[in-house]
Amino acid sequence: MPPLDVRAAAATMDAMSELTATAFAPRDRPPPLRPDEIHVCSIALDATATPRAVTEAARVVLDRLLRFYAGTDAPIEIARGRHGKPYAPAFAGLDFNLSHAGHHVLLAFARGQALGVDLERDERRLSLIEIARRFFAADEADALERLPDAARLPCFLRLWTRKEAVLKALGQGLNFGLDRLAFAIDGDGEVGALHRIAEEAGAPADWRLCALAPAPGLVGALAWRGPERPLQTFTLPL
Repeated sequence: MPPLDVRAAAATMDAMSELTATAFAPRDRPPPLRPDEIHVCSIALDATATPRAVTEAARVVLDRLLRFYAGTDAPIEIARGRHGKPYAPAFAGLDFNLSHAGHHVLLAFARGQALGVDLERDERRLSLIEIARRFFAADEADALERLPDAARLPCFLRLWTRKEAVLKALGQGLNFGLDRLAFAIDGDGEVGALHRIAEEAGAPADWRLCALAPAPGLVGALAWRGPERPLQTFTLPL
């Protein structure tokens, strides 16, 4: 399968389309990771898998993919940065990030490009407006509050995953502050482009975001600060 042009992905994201399960083609092994690409791998465990089993599977798949991309048979040491972002000290040029929700795992990889990925389940959450007032920018919380009830949760999760992906790409996580970046939201709850971010994180135009929905009931996002890159999206057997 040829790489997906991120420019097409960005265009569909602006129209509130997402890369869904059909974009994640099954493979027996990952494709080679070219210097200009980003790879996103989706893994699904059995629905009865415990949170511990999902975490352990995520570590196994991460090690498998890192060894493949690094060209080594030896296990790869994983360390964590100041704010908890994982990295491989012996392979500084191989960047990665991962997230899991329910029995699904999402992993992203690139060479020489910090990136972040977040995945959430489409589940009812209490006090969405209260959470938004506490953590989001004021104009985002206002926009959420104006939406009909049925539109609030999808909009909230799209906002949350995009924000988390950006913050994870920065390597700071929630310490940076979810309110220090903001996305456009229209009257129907459609989430558009990043239009405001704290100065030390660059300009909004510096950022690339792609919406992901690797399986029904999942909402995800990929983010990086840098030039456009082709995407390879796939699934692997466990």
